[in-house]
Amino acid sequence: MSSPTHHALLSASSAHRWLSAPPLPRLEQYFPHSTSSAAAEGTAAHALGEYKIHRLLGDKFKRPVSDYQSDEMESLTDDYASYVIEQYNQAKEFAPDATIRVEQKLDFSKYVPEGFGTGDCVIVSDHLLHIIDFKYGKGVRVEAQNNPQMKLYSVGALEMFGSLYNVDEVETTIFQPRMANISTWTINAKELMHWANSELKEKAELAFAGKGTVHYGPWCQFSACNAVLRARFDYHHKLTRFQLRSPNLLTDSQVTEVLEHIDDLNRWAHEIKDYAADLAINHGKQWPGYKIVEGRSVRHYKDEAAVAKIAEEHGYHDIYQKKLLPITKLEKQVGKKKFTELFSQEIVKPAGKPTLVPDSDSRQSIGKSNPKDEFKEEK
Repeated sequence: MSSPTHHALLSASSAHRWLSAPPLPRLEQYFPHSTSSAAAEGTAAHALGEYKIHRLLGDKFKRPVSDYQSDEMESLTDDYASYVIEQYNQAKEFAPDATIRVEQKLDFSKYVPEGFGTGDCVIVSDHLLHIIDFKYGKGVRVEAQNNPQMKLYSVGALEMFGSLYNVDEVETTIFQPRMANISTWTINAKELMHWANSELKEKAELAFAGKGTVHYGPWCQFSACNAVLRARFDYHHKLTRFQLRSPNLLTDSQVTEVLEHIDDLNRWAHEIKDYAADLAINHGKQWPGYKIVEGRSVRHYKDEAAVAKIAEEHGYHDIYQKKLLPITKLEKQVGKKKFTELFSQEIVKPAGKPTLVPDSDSRQSIGKSNPKDEFKEEK
């Protein structure tokens, strides 16, 4: 077996995993930690958001350049920066000496061996500490409530600023614009530190030592050694007793049990497909019954300015179309207050497609009545 790779063992971003399955961090050291374009895109969005916050604060800051920047990223990082400044200004209304720190290094090693992390935005004043985390991903909705990563950042911030400010309340916010998700949770500072001393410290030490038991659950989904976990097999193997029966042949409790497994089984299937495709495309692997073909693509202009010049030189002038700015850009140009005043009656937001999610999801239920209930006689 090769020697472990060197990286932060108990990171804040993986806290949900090592708090629930302590042995994983040590085991994961022996597996490759792959990077993805989504991660690189997220890094680019964070850099752009950081730049925009500093500019709004009046700081001199160099604008980052990235291949991932797009109109969408420009718009959403504008939203993020505006939200941060709005929260900072609100804090200053109650405490003029409020401090804001962007991409702040936070040390929580007093409770987690070698533990540290970076808070996207930390706003601190007497009474309130507010941690804001910018999530650019759109695959998994992230909630602030009891979020271990946010709690670790908060503990680190209290260690850093606790002697300067009399903080008695901690507020954590997940800002996830691509999922229209702004999730905020508040906890008493003393209650948070009680958790750090009575629960966090013990579990972190267990994880650092590589001890404890792996209980399979959602916290395992991003583990580098996920595919080899016996716990994953045991967790899903119990479904074989249903023998792939049709849904209408399962009891309500059995359907509920299957629902708990579907997302992870789908993820496993995609892992297999991605693995097979990578070997075939990049390493020449031949899979019996399968082949590599060119996927569908969409034509696009190599250089729009050059195309326009050629068209106009040949007498084609009607080559442009007028189109309203997207709502977010128009709102930015007009200003939120004026935008609401002028266009509130012209903006509609259709209801999203109904989706079945676990009760732990923070979104409000839109449950519909049972048709049978419509015909019940009133007593």
